[in-house]
Amino acid sequence: MSCADEPHPEGHRQRARLPLSSLLPSDSPRIEGESEEHIDLLVKLDTTLPPVIVHRETMRIVDGMHRLRAAQLRGDESIEVEFFDGEAEDAFVLAVQQNITHGLPLSRADRTAAAKRILADHPDWADRRIAHSTGLAPGTVAALRQCSTDRNEQLNTRVGSDGRIRPLRATEGRLRASQLIADNPGASLREIATSAGIALATAKDVRDRLRQGIDPVSAKVSKTSSNSTVRANVKSAHGPAASRAALVPPVAADGVLPSLRNDPSLRTEAGRMLLQLLIAHSLDDEVKWRQLAAGVPGHRVAVVAQIARQCAEKWRHLACELDRRGL
Repeated sequence: MSCADEPHPEGHRQRARLPLSSLLPSDSPRIEGESEEHIDLLVKLDTTLPPVIVHRETMRIVDGMHRLRAAQLRGDESIEVEFFDGEAEDAFVLAVQQNITHGLPLSRADRTAAAKRILADHPDWADRRIAHSTGLAPGTVAALRQCSTDRNEQLNTRVGSDGRIRPLRATEGRLRASQLIADNPGASLREIATSAGIALATAKDVRDRLRQGIDPVSAKVSKTSSNSTVRANVKSAHGPAASRAALVPPVAADGVLPSLRNDPSLRTEAGRMLLQLLIAHSLDDEVKWRQLAAGVPGHRVAVVAQIARQCAEKWRHLACELDRRGL
């Protein structure tokens, strides 16, 4: 094996010649796998094929499975490779990009499936960025995003192809900033802007408006916002009555649950179910939580952790719904 790696001018990837036996099959974006017809075509070519791209950490093919198969059929013992250094999720994106620009193009079904996977791996990426990577229209990616999980809907920013973070809706970013300022009046503008996913100048404008006692969402922003309901809530949430109730102090579950159990208004089917769930999840003793975690057998840790995260997400949804009702 030749380990004399050399930088490659395109993308500055290192190049080497490796034994075929040292490489693993790709995490291919092709739903139906490689094309035997295309492999046969490559076998018969009397020209040097471009190097395959390999994920250095896993030694898995990123791009070039048809070339690898052709080399195997020709009886070659080694192949020219270029190394990709990065996360496995990014290696998959690169595989998709490579296969929409050269070689045997991905089918539309392949590109659609790839877009769904990239949305799951990178929910903060902008629609245009994913569209550029998959060869789909931005509108198609937006439609796929709406059909995906709620996880995407909770994000307030998108990362574009240039790496810059942009807010999804100006109104929601300003609303989040105003709540952050209310929660922590001493926070710096940079902290507010970063947490709310807005520009530094926008964070300053929100803070200045709150200090003047006026709506943190300007009329101009309101007109361009697609979420009029949130806009109305922002306006009402900063009135005198809402200001007094904006911050609800944390409560001890064991001190509040008895009064909830005795509340006649909760003696409904939904109320009883809610109380049962609250009682079951109101364990405040940190030691007991650690005991619960320690009691999970090693081979079940991953699945229990995933279920716990799903439960936490559902409770968060309930809390958000109740917060909206309280505005």
